[in-house]
Parts: sequence; C-alpha cells; structure tokens
Amino acid sequence: MTVDATDIRGRVEEFLAAHDPQRTERLEFLRARFDAGLAWVHFPAGLGGLGAARELQPVVDAAFAEAGAPDNQPQLNVIGLGMAAPTILRFGTDEQRQRFLRPLWTGEETWCQLFSEPGAGSDLAALSTRAVREGDEWVVDGQKVWTSLAHRARWAILVARSDPDQPKHKGLSYFICDMTAPGVEVRPLRQITGEAEFNEVFLTGVRIPDAHRLGEVGQGWQVAMGTLMNERVAIGGRTPPREGGMIGEAAAAWREHPDKRTPGLHDRLLRLWVEAEATRLTSIRLRQQMAVGEPGPEGSAVKITYAEQNQAITGFELEFLGEAGLAYDDWAFRQTDFTSLTRRGAGFRYLRTKGNSIEGGTTEILRNVIAERVLGLPPEVRTDKDRPWKELPR
Repeated sequence: MTVDATDIRGRVEEFLAAHDPQRTERLEFLRARFDAGLAWVHFPAGLGGLGAARELQPVVDAAFAEAGAPDNQPQLNVIGLGMAAPTILRFGTDEQRQRFLRPLWTGEETWCQLFSEPGAGSDLAALSTRAVREGDEWVVDGQKVWTSLAHRARWAILVARSDPDQPKHKGLSYFICDMTAPGVEVRPLRQITGEAEFNEVFLTGVRIPDAHRLGEVGQGWQVAMGTLMNERVAIGGRTPPREGGMIGEAAAAWREHPDKRTPGLHDRLLRLWVEAEATRLTSIRLRQQMAVGEPGPEGSAVKITYAEQNQAITGFELEFLGEAGLAYDDWAFRQTDFTSLTRRGAGFRYLRTKGNSIEGGTTEILRNVIAERVLGLPPEVRTDKDRPWKELPR
C-alpha cells in the first residue's frame, strides 16, 4: 500500500490520540513512536518506518513538533542517526537491525565513529588498527582519533585491518564496538576553541564478537564508503531556513552595527548571502534526490561548499566587527556533547569553522571524489593500490 502525506498525518493524529505527549513519559513515547513506524518513515516496517517516501519525514516531524511532543534530541546522537543507522540498515543482519536501531533512534544508546587514525591522515584505507580473529571473536588493537561523542557513546562503528596480506582497500572489516568493553580508553582532545568536542580512543585487546561484524570479512572498505556518503550528506546537506546558520549571524551583525558599514563590506556580504542561499537550495535538491535512492558523491560537493562558505562568512564577520570580534567569550576547557556555532561569539565561530574543511572528509579528498566519480576524470596514479598493506612504507 502506498503511503502519502494524508495517510501520514492520519497516523500521527491517531498515535497522538493514544499517546498524549504531555502525559506520556518521554522514553515510553519515543519507543511507541518507533514501534508505530513514525521514527524513520522511509525505513521498512518493523524497523521504525513504513516503507514510505523519504520526503514524508518532514511532515511527520512537523506534526509531532506542533503537538509539543518530545524529540529524540538528534544533536546528541548525530553519528548514530546520520551514519550508523543507515549503515546498519543496508549492511546489517536482521538480528543487528532489531537489536540496535530502536535504542539508537530513541537516544537510549549514543554512537561514535572509530575511523580516523594518527598515522593514516586523510588516507582512511591506510589505517593500521588490527583485528585478529580468535574463534567467534575478534581481538582489536590500535588507536583512533578525532572521535566525537566517544566520552558518552555506548557503541561505535569501527573499521580495522583484518588481513594485512591484502592490498589496503581489501584487507579491512567493519565492526560494531562496545565502548564499555575492557581495553577501550577514551582521552579528550582540546581544540583551538578551548573545548574538547573530540577524543582519541585507544583499543588494547578489545574483544568484539563476530556477530557484531557489519558486512562480510574484507568488505570493510565498501561498508565504510556507504557510511561516509551518509556523513557528507549529514554535514553538508542540511537545509537551514533562508538566512540561517552562519550567514544569519553575519547579517545580524550588519544590521546591529550601521556605523561599521562600508561599500566594500556591503558588496562582500551580498555575495556571501547569495552564495549561501544557492547552497541552501542545492541542499534541498540533494535531499530530494536522496528520496529516490542512496546518497551519492554529489554530497561531497555540497560539503566542500558548506565548509568554504562557513570559513569565508566567519572571516567577514570578524573583520566587520573589528576589535569587538577579537574579544573571545570563553576559553574554558570542557568536554561537550553538542556545540552550537550560533550560541557563541564571532571569535568562537571563526576558530571552530576552520575544522569544517577537515571533519567528515578533508576538502582535498572530496575534490578527488568529485573529479573521479562526478566529472569522470582519470584517477590519480597510485602505486600502492595493489601491493599488500604489510609491504607499504609507514
């Protein structure tokens, strides 16, 4: 049966009649919403969805928000919702989907991502964290870095090297790692902003059951690519309202300080505003494309634009504000679960957006993705693709 917007609204109304959001305990409400198929409406029935079109999700979310219903605090589980969930849906077993998706969506279990490594840089396939099979378990040793939410995560998506005799892209496997398991150590990383959004994670003899492997042994690269496509869409494919995000902060500063305006700055602000609006509309189009298929390399282009524009806009804002923009509001060390760029000062925004061109795939790597997968240009000449990983210099 095809589910349309009218059906969706009817289901939401029926659900709210049976579960008063003002009287139902928050977690009980969220669990019931998942079971009713009103969590991810495009997911299959029984897994939080109805098998409906993806574009109907905003209809559901708006109806629940209008009713004052509690949400699942998506800002506190961005990796779980944006990356782990679609990966588990696509590559996981029925048992894995049943075990992990419901508590992930309700926020009962937070997730993090164990991909990047100090010795691999932007070349994810060069990672050296080892996974050695012992019967029905894998023993994992290595170090990961730039791990958001590791200090509060219950689970992690992890890529490790399971076969060093294979070329680097073929000897990887993908796992779900218990962050409370013996041998997992999380250390905060203080950033230029003063905060510690990220962590480094040390894995020493961590045992992972084979039942927590996603995909086949040696299929880790393909599974990871599916995860990263969703990550780039999650970072670059957001659709804020017109004049939202960074350009909204710059426009607000312009309106509040008419004494600081100059014709040259006015021209720059208008150019940035137009570019931000074009990117916003492109993000909407990307979301519409996702409604009829899997995320593709186009998300890389939006993510690059998002990063470059954020850096240009915050640079403009700092220059426009002059001395006032240099006054940093708070450099206290803290581990944060969620950082809002719009709730801090211009100096914080300027420093934090420097990371936009690194996190979620560096701009340099994403340009290669666009060149090869969108424009069809010849790939870079690589001498290490077919050599066993153990023979590569490190």
